[in-house]
Amino acid sequence: MRRSFGVLCTLLVVIAMTAGAARAVAPDEILDDPMLEERARDISAGLRCMVCQNQSIDDSDAELAKDLRLLVRQRLVEGDSDGEVIDYIVSRYGEFVLLRPRFSAQTVLLWSMPAIVLLIGCAALVAGRRRSRTAPTVLSVQEQSEIDKVLRTRDRDS
Repeated sequence: MRRSFGVLCTLLVVIAMTAGAARAVAPDEILDDPMLEERARDISAGLRCMVCQNQSIDDSDAELAKDLRLLVRQRLVEGDSDGEVIDYIVSRYGEFVLLRPRFSAQTVLLWSMPAIVLLIGCAALVAGRRRSRTAPTVLSVQEQSEIDKVLRTRDRDS
């Protein structure tokens, strides 16, 4: 009884793990040329579904993802290179459509911003500590006489 339960659990885990590997590409979208289809799959695996946002258009069932898959295949059939297809999609939807963003000044700034903010915060802390360690301000004669007066009255009262 326990053995069959363990086998059943293992089988369910395996089924659950393979369920995510299913692709949303419909049979009517598949190109006749296997080389072009392979290129289309490679390109669409790197493009973000603008509806789902955490899936590639190859994995998404959204209508926009289907339109993008068809657009990728259409551009490939027309003779565009992989780079030209990606550039065309990016020109229409922006860099956000790429699951793996290109290396540019914007991405460097975006990825380095947490470190920059941390460094600015550390510099502010160091500057604040240095200010608090500075020599005490010199009291004016009037301030010093008032302090002396308060101390004398305190000593008399005790």
